[in-house]
Amino acid sequence: MATSDVEICNLALTSLGHTTIASLAGGSSASKPETLCALHYPLARDTVLRAHPWNCAIRRATLAQDSTAPNHEYTYRHALPTDCLKVIRTDWEANGFTGSAIYGFAGEAAASSVAPYRIEGRYLLTNESTVKIEYIARITDVAQFDDLLVDVITQRLAMSICMALTDNASLLSGLRQLYADKLGEARTTDAQEGTARDIVDLSPWIAARF
Repeated sequence: MATSDVEICNLALTSLGHTTIASLAGGSSASKPETLCALHYPLARDTVLRAHPWNCAIRRATLAQDSTAPNHEYTYRHALPTDCLKVIRTDWEANGFTGSAIYGFAGEAAASSVAPYRIEGRYLLTNESTVKIEYIARITDVAQFDDLLVDVITQRLAMSICMALTDNASLLSGLRQLYADKLGEARTTDAQEGTARDIVDLSPWIAARF
């Protein structure tokens, strides 16, 4: 298991046949690999975290209602957590679509095609006065990462800095395929832990097809 950002960066660098680095301090005295890793690592990490609801990165929160109401369509807006990279679902979805924001069909506990909420900027807009969410958090403590997640971030970073360090288009092509393969493997393994989340049925007509 990786213990630091530098260790993940060194895994990426060695996969490119490059020497390792000692830090991500940056600055005018930093080497090219140090500068590239410092620049690309945070984006590579967050991109991979957003790509799947990784178990190690899921958090829950009750959102704070903002004092400013949306201009139209929705009644309330709620501030997202500062570390939120992606909303997975709300408590209405988790609890079987209960709440005044869900507009169902007569006699059915299903959501209509009208979205019960929207994400706009750093806010969740809805007609509900209280909202709880599950979300993917920006995790900066590498010790919390699953080993497969570390492997995928490593491949993403290697792909991002490949051309700048090697100028090898063939190597980049291979890294892209390797990244896709490892991402798929990690997603599958991660999803096998716990009970699967329910899929939303939008209407009785859709439900009748299954």
